[in-house]
Amino acid sequence: MIVLLGATGYIGEAFARELSRRGASFVSLSRAHLDYTRFEVLLHYLQKHQPEFVVNAAGYTGKPNVDACETARADTLVGNTLLPLTIAQACAATGTPWGHVSSGCIFAGAKVSVNGQTQAEKDLTRADLKKLVAEHPEAIHGFTEGDEPNFSFRQPPCSFYSGTKALGEEAINGVGRSYIWRLRIPFDEVDSPRNYLSKVQRYAKVYDNVNSISHRTDFARACLDLWAGRAPFGIYNVVNPGFVTTRQVIEAIQRILKPARKFEFWENDEEFYRVAAKTPRSNCVMDTTKLLAAGVKIRPVQEALEDSLKNWKREG
Repeated sequence: MIVLLGATGYIGEAFARELSRRGASFVSLSRAHLDYTRFEVLLHYLQKHQPEFVVNAAGYTGKPNVDACETARADTLVGNTLLPLTIAQACAATGTPWGHVSSGCIFAGAKVSVNGQTQAEKDLTRADLKKLVAEHPEAIHGFTEGDEPNFSFRQPPCSFYSGTKALGEEAINGVGRSYIWRLRIPFDEVDSPRNYLSKVQRYAKVYDNVNSISHRTDFARACLDLWAGRAPFGIYNVVNPGFVTTRQVIEAIQRILKPARKFEFWENDEEFYRVAAKTPRSNCVMDTTKLLAAGVKIRPVQEALEDSLKNWKREG
């Protein structure tokens, strides 16, 4: 039996659907019925029911976006740092393997190769780097699981959300038998306020940058495949291989969905942060070499993006 925490959330729903599709025996625990944020409560539950695996898809993201975390810091810290630590300790005490949904938002930028030299660049909106992304995408490389987060409390500036996610990873890494699954900007074919493809269609202006992104169902499947295949425990970047620019996403939306509106972009970072954002945003590229080497099959990002738009289901 598998225990799923956070089943009603945007990512938790994907895990519940995938577990059902696989015919897996699982229980969705809600805090209304069991306050699993309390160590002794969760410990007693694990001791009594002895699940084979625990999935933690619970956390605090803020609504409508991470700006809300700046004014709900206690809730953000509890959901993204203290809760994972509680689960890690309870699972370690009972010998229960588990997986935690973390975030790639603890990184900014990418590794860039120029003239045989590779170095991390945090700002891919620089004119020279935007040109490099467009003309030589092979020169852009993602951060690996072994890289230290560069968008965190230890390497500011960062959003409070990203800081707590990085701190959560730090707190649980190496405690018991666990996976840390890094998600990036979830999307799929179902129109939703939490869907990246829905968001970019509703923004008054669009912020142009470079990112790895995760198809929601592909993410849940890949995470569960790591467990099913008994891949080594540890950190995994679970994104669709490759990266996309916001302009590429908009081009695909215009070509496939043919919306009536015209899309405008923020002129630069200064305008975006002055008008539309209260806290720094993570934009980054993640490396999937470790995930693929574990035998996990996951679609390239362009394929997942095109498929989502071709099968788009509008809200309602």
